Amino acid sequence: MAKLTVYDPRGYPPQITQKGMAPRYESLIGHPVYLIDTRFDDGDRLLMQIEAWFKEHMPEVETVFVSKIGVYTEDDPRLWQEIKDRRGAAIMAVGH
Repeated sequence: MAKLTVYDPRGYPPQITQKGMAPRYESLIGHPVYLIDTRFDDGDRLLMQIEAWFKEHMPEVETVFVSKIGVYTEDDPRLWQEIKDRRGAAIMAVGH
């Protein structure tokens, strides 16, 4: 009789350190809102709708539409630093 090796399909998740939410601004005025396209299935279309909403309902708030480098799973330290340096807020879209 042959020996069969079976692996646990649940895998082993990596250890993580949870981070809290970023502090909220009292107002978005004076803080650019970055609309970040992560290049995942039509996320850009959602962000265009959000940008149109801001233009109609909060025209005094600056929106910055950007596509991050690489695919949605890759880091973009330059973009995160830019947002931090400008004291911005961010909305990321990952599609459908």
